[in-house]
Amino acid sequence: MPAAVLTPEIRRAKIERLRRFPDELEALVAGLSDDELFTPFIPNQMSVAQMVHHMADEHMVFYIRIRLILTEHQPMLKWFDHDGWVKLADYKLPITSSLVIFRNLHVRWCTLLDSLSPYEFTRVGIHTVYGEMSVDNILILADNMCSDNLRQIARVLAAGRAK
Repeated sequence: MPAAVLTPEIRRAKIERLRRFPDELEALVAGLSDDELFTPFIPNQMSVAQMVHHMADEHMVFYIRIRLILTEHQPMLKWFDHDGWVKLADYKLPITSSLVIFRNLHVRWCTLLDSLSPYEFTRVGIHTVYGEMSVDNILILADNMCSDNLRQIARVLAAGRAK
């Protein structure tokens, strides 16, 4: 993956998207029943609760990768086993545990991103699968994942309501 370099305007828009994401996610899942949260309505897909927990993990990984890039010279950014993590016991918890993580993590994450110089956004780590990744690459991925995950939750809920 070639290291991305965003314009300041695009970078700012992506940071603002991350700042809004906890509210958008909470609005989408507010008031859902346990059945809506924990039933995998689409075969071979995660339930809404599993997706919320997965997104919290994913965002924590993005945040930690950025911190590593900012504090080490081209650190190794390890792939994590998404499918394996879904099987762990904490994915059965109520989603409030992950919603709290989102709320607090995004405050810290956006504060960190707001403080970076243009040069710091271009610093890179070496991903074990994708190769060189800049802070801007991670910002792009995080922004894309926010949209993709909200759409996926909406599809799962629509599938459940169609049954």
